[in-house]
Amino acid sequence: MRRASETGLTSACVARSLALLGVLSAALQSGGAVAQMPMAPDCPQPVYLTFDTGHMGVAPWIAQVLQRQQVKVTFFVAQEKTQQGDGTLGRTWAPWWAARAGEGHEFASHTFDHVYWQSDLPGSEARFKMRPSAGAQAGQTLKWSPQDYCDSLQQASTRIERLTGRASLPLFRAPGGKTSPRLLAAAKSCGYAHVGWAAAGFLGDELPSEKFSNAYLLAQAVAKIRAGDVLMAHLGIWSRSDPWAPAVLEPLIEQLKAKGFCFATLRDHPDYRRWIEQHRPR
Repeated sequence: MRRASETGLTSACVARSLALLGVLSAALQSGGAVAQMPMAPDCPQPVYLTFDTGHMGVAPWIAQVLQRQQVKVTFFVAQEKTQQGDGTLGRTWAPWWAARAGEGHEFASHTFDHVYWQSDLPGSEARFKMRPSAGAQAGQTLKWSPQDYCDSLQQASTRIERLTGRASLPLFRAPGGKTSPRLLAAAKSCGYAHVGWAAAGFLGDELPSEKFSNAYLLAQAVAKIRAGDVLMAHLGIWSRSDPWAPAVLEPLIEQLKAKGFCFATLRDHPDYRRWIEQHRPR
């Protein structure tokens, strides 16, 4: 025989089931729609891994890790000097970018010549003191108008679109993350929203390895990253003697997955989704 507690539980379950059937029956008979239970999202605890261009020496291994782990990322691209070939957006690396597009990764602008904002210039008209780190004017201090900045953003977007056949996102990342309200307003006027990174999302691949070992950077990232964070690393850093990638990349992905995180591109980020749809529909 069942115990009283078991009988009571069974009776309660039956009552709830009959009540639910009654609600459903009434809704159907009246022609009303039955509300569906919400579907669980594919990526309930997302993090957004992004890569800025670099010397590309580690790019092939990064691609292998991303493919093996089935992780999609967003690349912020500029035409930077590389260890091999004619720059990150030159002919040498064109097949690499095309392959990434075929895998479903996303792309956005990092300014064409990797141009750093230094300051706003005084005056009623918005002008900026800028310093490219690549291209024919590398190392020079320039005075740019908002249109000059927009042209640089668009040039990088146009180049990566030609290399991949895939439209880039209407997003950008200023080199070094350096911006001002005026610069951001100038970029928005020509359809670009800025993307920085979370404090924990600074993965440290540009820090000196003598002071910040790969093991330390991995442990810090795994401990501090939270759902919703934008993560930032590079496709090669000239100054780091012990490269962060791919040594840290795969264990980082694996350990974040083990903690219940999943990976998404910035196309699906809630802060940028509407902007993207308004300015660059699928």
